[in-house]
Amino acid sequence: MASHFRSAEQQGSDGAEQPEAVVPEAAPQAEIADSNDSSASQSDPLEEVHVVTAAEPADPAEQPGFTSVFAPLADEDGPAVSRTGTPTVSFRNVTLIYPAQPNKPALDEVGLDIYPGEFVFIVGHSGSGKSSLLRLVTRELRATSGQVMVAGQDLTKMKNKKVPYLRRQIGTVYQDFKLLPDKTVYENVAFALECIGKPRSIIKAQVPEVLRLVGLGERMEHFPDQLSGGEQQRVSVARAMVNRPPLLVCDEPTGNLDPAISLGIMKLLDRINRAGTTVVMATHDREMVDSMRKRVIALEAGRVVRDQEKGGYGYYGAL
Repeated sequence: MASHFRSAEQQGSDGAEQPEAVVPEAAPQAEIADSNDSSASQSDPLEEVHVVTAAEPADPAEQPGFTSVFAPLADEDGPAVSRTGTPTVSFRNVTLIYPAQPNKPALDEVGLDIYPGEFVFIVGHSGSGKSSLLRLVTRELRATSGQVMVAGQDLTKMKNKKVPYLRRQIGTVYQDFKLLPDKTVYENVAFALECIGKPRSIIKAQVPEVLRLVGLGERMEHFPDQLSGGEQQRVSVARAMVNRPPLLVCDEPTGNLDPAISLGIMKLLDRINRAGTTVVMATHDREMVDSMRKRVIALEAGRVVRDQEKGGYGYYGAL
């Protein structure tokens, strides 16, 4: 299970000042796992997924730096999550105040722990603080007070030059897809690897594999405006997961999709979670939350009012 982030010191030198990463409206923030992960099992492949074998002329899994995006999944539910050790995400009395609303905290004394391998829904009315919470996790915002920890790293004290390294290990999926309109499906996903300087040979191996796994192996040369909304969101998921980050943050990923398409996206995210990735998702999708019965954290006026295992949506709506 991918449960730990690599430290900034392991990923790059502290000597060179790096700008805070503001990802172009299409780039995820994930870095390829160490080449030691290239041995990720590919037995028991997913149904209808092409598996590259040694009999083929060029086996991408044998290339240095190759990372399999999803581990093989069994039909049964994923293993129980152990809530011991270091949480993937930890909030300690976190308060966030926007300057424009000094008397109305976006988050007010929030405390929570999310452990490796969990799937957590963040629910609540519009304006309850869901997106603000996610933006603290990706260090787009810094908490006004309290402590935000991601895989043992204190984001409230993290220097700006370290933030790009953090973000490369967090996959992000947005409601509005954030794809580059002048790039093909293949190029949009490849752009994530190009941004972090991965070799062309690795890009050629990684990108087709992840696109096949999200069901877009035949759509690689299409442009975003040639895809349906569900297909565009699958590209967004593929882009976020191309390096198999330990944490996937989703902000209303099904908000613009009809129920049938939303179901497909949620099944994909569930598969990703059962492969070991921690998923934190803000949503208004009552039916989906009620049907999946994952952990639910409910926010109201910036406060946690419910934290429930195998919970339902509750009395919260898009107001």
